[in-house]
Amino acid sequence: MNILFVLTSHDKLGDTGKKTGFWVEEFANPYYTLLDKGAKITIATPKGGAAPIDPSSDSPDAATADTERYNKDTATKALIANTHKLSDMNADDFDAVFYPGGHGPLWDLANDATSIALIEKFNTQEKPVAFVCHAPAALKDVKSTDGEPLVKGKKVTGFTNSEEDAVGLTDVVPFLVEDMLSENGAIYSKKEDWAAYAIKDGNLITGQNPASSELVAEKLLESLK
Repeated sequence: MNILFVLTSHDKLGDTGKKTGFWVEEFANPYYTLLDKGAKITIATPKGGAAPIDPSSDSPDAATADTERYNKDTATKALIANTHKLSDMNADDFDAVFYPGGHGPLWDLANDATSIALIEKFNTQEKPVAFVCHAPAALKDVKSTDGEPLVKGKKVTGFTNSEEDAVGLTDVVPFLVEDMLSENGAIYSKKEDWAAYAIKDGNLITGQNPASSELVAEKLLESLK
């Protein structure tokens, strides 16, 4: 199993003066779930180099067994500090792609031509494409082979409007994941705020929030069997 993990390069939380990036738990849980099953994982970002971590996801109240493992894992931390450049990646070299969330993807991956083309190629090759929390933002401009939005008519989930409201960032983010997916014709569903929830529809796998990371990783593993 060769799996590509795509992280954000974006570290500014709109005009708030605060930092953002990727959410540690949404990287760490799927990373270790897949790694422990023998997967070879390559990490890439639009700019290459260090992937920014959302400071909120590195706080004690966001800690999980997987974030604790990551914090002690110097080898993986070194990979995060020196990611590959996304434009150097080729879908032919991988069996699947996974996008962790955090708010960063709303600003860069949603509009990144390289990322969009990569997801479209994985989809054409009928390989699993998986996203959790805010990462479905990367699907905003992705098209299927018929030129329609990839998510059109597909069952999906992603960070909910009410969860965005709960973290107080509704007026900060460039768009709301739930609204974007629905506007693109997706069959969007969700559970209550912060509940673990993930959906697989064909080769497309999506999870609602940080708590859903493990479910997404499990569905990705099933898809690769």
